Order: sequence, then C-alpha cells, then structure tokens
Amino acid sequence: MSKTLLLGLILFSSTLSAQDDLLSLLGDQQENQQVQSTFKATKVLNGQSVEMPSKGALLFIIEHRFGTINSGAYELWGLDQASMRMSFDYGLTDGFVFGVARSSFQKTYEASVKTRVLRQRKVGRAKVSLGTYHAAFINSLRWANPERENFFRSRVSYVHQVLIARKFNQAFSLQLTPTLVHRNLVQSNTMNNNYFAMGLGARYKISNRVSLNGEYFYQLNRPFEDFTNSLSLGFDIETGGHVFQLHLTNSQGMFERAFIGETLGKWSEGAIYFGFNISRVFQ
Repeated sequence: MSKTLLLGLILFSSTLSAQDDLLSLLGDQQENQQVQSTFKATKVLNGQSVEMPSKGALLFIIEHRFGTINSGAYELWGLDQASMRMSFDYGLTDGFVFGVARSSFQKTYEASVKTRVLRQRKVGRAKVSLGTYHAAFINSLRWANPERENFFRSRVSYVHQVLIARKFNQAFSLQLTPTLVHRNLVQSNTMNNNYFAMGLGARYKISNRVSLNGEYFYQLNRPFEDFTNSLSLGFDIETGGHVFQLHLTNSQGMFERAFIGETLGKWSEGAIYFGFNISRVFQ
C-alpha cells in the first residue's frame, strides 16, 4: 500500500512538472505569435501596406482610375474616362517580394522590391510591423522635342519608403510611411530632385469582410511646385479569393511618384477620381 502511494505521488509530481513545462512552452509560443491582417491587401488604397504575398505566391493586381466626378453628365461623371495599372508581385521568400507593373498614366513601367523587417507580435517586444519598399519608374511617353538630344536617364525616377504599422485591436490599424522620391530630371532649377513626404494610412474593420480605409500623403520641401497632397477614402471588400478596394481620391496616378508628388485634383473643387483595385493570389 505504501509503495503504491509513493508511486502515485511520484507520477503526480511528474505530471505537474510536465504541465509546467508545457505551459512554459505555450507561453513561449504565445510570445512568438504574429499579428495577422494588419491590412487586408498589400495596398492601403494607393500606397503600399506592410502586407505582402507569402513565399511562392504570385499576386496580380488590376487598378482602374476613372475621370473626375466634376466632369459632368456628358462624361458620365468621369466613367467615360479611365486609366489603369497592372502589377505582378512574387514572393521569393516570406519577407522578400519582387514586382513589375505597367501604368497607362504616362505609360510608366515599374520594378520594385518589398521587404519585411519585423512583424508585430501579440506578446513580446515587437509592437509594430516594419517593412521597406523601393521602386524605379520609367516614363515611356514620346519625347516632347525629339529633335534635341534626349537621355534615357531623364525618364527614370525612384521611390524609397519605410512602412511602420500597428494593429491596435481587431478593428483598427494605423500605418506611417516616411517617403523619399527622387527624379532624375525636373522642369526648372526651382524644383528639387529629391523631396520627402509622410504618409498616414488607417483601416477600420466594419465586419469580417468589409473595412473602411483612409490614406493621406503630406509633401515636404516642395514650396515652388503647384501640387496638392493626396487624400483617399474607400472600402476593402473581401470575397474569399479576391479583395476589392473601392475608393475616391484626388490622385489620378496609381504609382508612388505620381500620386505622392504629381496630384493636381482638389477635393474642394470636386476634382475627385473614383477607382478600384482587384487583387488575386495564385499559388
């Protein structure tokens, strides 16, 4: 009887020890749990979000931008006019994506690299998600004056961004996007080849499949250029295999140099463009 009791106490203490080890292990796993779906798509609206396709996934995005709403009934409030952008982004690893794109706006070709530096975790020190985005743009419009000597490098511009995002709860996410834009060629000596902007993007989840998104880019060190800041509002709608993004924006261009640095529309004047993005992932 005493031997049986002693054996029971040993097994009981071993079970408690095993439970402690298991709870400790679960605690470590909880500290390593990554926050998912800070945003629903790889774009907030116009600009990049911290989200990116996983390793081996090919993301295809079609973007449309119609004319301004204030163009009137003759142009069907902008729907008779349209420009588009198509992009392919491939996940070489879970934290490195290479992309190519073509926009009808200024007949622009793009090549980009997007990286993930840090992902926010539910428990632990990683309070934010951190990424970078780097892209080169080539304007392929015909030369305005083909008779003079023109250089290919005059067509090229670049953008470099840091993506800093935090998901505060199940409903609300916020992102800051410090941005540097470089243009090889500017129109006058009063313009800066390099200029900076600060982007602010937000997402508020309305339901399991719908969210309200907003985005604003404030331009810095551009006192002699008559461009306005980009402001966009819209909805994300998830349908399973696709994500639809419907939005209103004062920016006609759909790539960074264009919508951050070349926006002319003003909300106060009704120069607002309706647009949408459709995202589809292929494994």
